[in-house]
Amino acid sequence: MIGAPCNLSWREAGERERLWETAPGHPIARGLPPSFELEQEEMYGEPFGVPEPLETVFISWFQGGEVFRSGLTYRRGAGNVFYFRPGHETYPTYYDGNVKQVLKNAVHWAHNPSRLQGDLHAAPNVPVDTAPEKIKARGPKLHKDGEDGFR
Repeated sequence: MIGAPCNLSWREAGERERLWETAPGHPIARGLPPSFELEQEEMYGEPFGVPEPLETVFISWFQGGEVFRSGLTYRRGAGNVFYFRPGHETYPTYYDGNVKQVLKNAVHWAHNPSRLQGDLHAAPNVPVDTAPEKIKARGPKLHKDGEDGFR
């Protein structure tokens, strides 16, 4: 989806992670302290093989000394994408109130119904008489004249 290998270093040791806001005014960081800790996490470390993000909202520091860009935003086509690093199936990450707030904020930030309307997703029927060059219709039709296409 982002055209990169997403390679990184990692360690599964249940170590402490401290997440720091790097964009405190960003909607995804709304209602969060400047930093918060997760007592047990899997470590991800730089370099992280991803394209340059639109914004870096969070960075992480791990007990073993590594750092990692842990909250990245991207825009792909009509969609907003948020990458958030914390979360491991064996640790209670998703019960943490700050993590829940990040995920809630990210859903609101990514939801963008105005980008799903208008010309971007329209597939209008172009009548024969409005083609750039004169043509004559031939063969069967799937749609009635003037009917909009797929949406």
